[in-house]
Amino acid sequence: MNTAAEILLIIVSATLTIFLLLCIVALIKINQVLGDIRRIAQKAEKIADKAEMVGEFFQNTAGPAALAKLVSNVVHSFSNKRKDKTRET
Repeated sequence: MNTAAEILLIIVSATLTIFLLLCIVALIKINQVLGDIRRIAQKAEKIADKAEMVGEFFQNTAGPAALAKLVSNVVHSFSNKRKDKTRET
C-alpha cells in the first residue's frame, strides 16, 4: 500500500472508533433514561391506583352522606318551624 492509502485507512479507522464509542455512550445513556421513565411510570401508576381508590371511597360514601345531610336538613327545618310557632304564640 502506498502512503496515501495508509493515511486514509488510519483516518477512517479513527473515525469509526470514535463513532462506535459515541454510540456505546449514547446507548448507555438511553438505557438509563428508559430506566428512569420506567420508575416514573410505576410511581404514576401507583398514584393513579390510590386516586382511583379514593374516588371509589367517596363515590360509595356520597350516597349515605347525602342521605344523612338530607335528614339533618329536614330535622333542622322542622325544629326551626317549631321554634318559630312557639315564639308567635
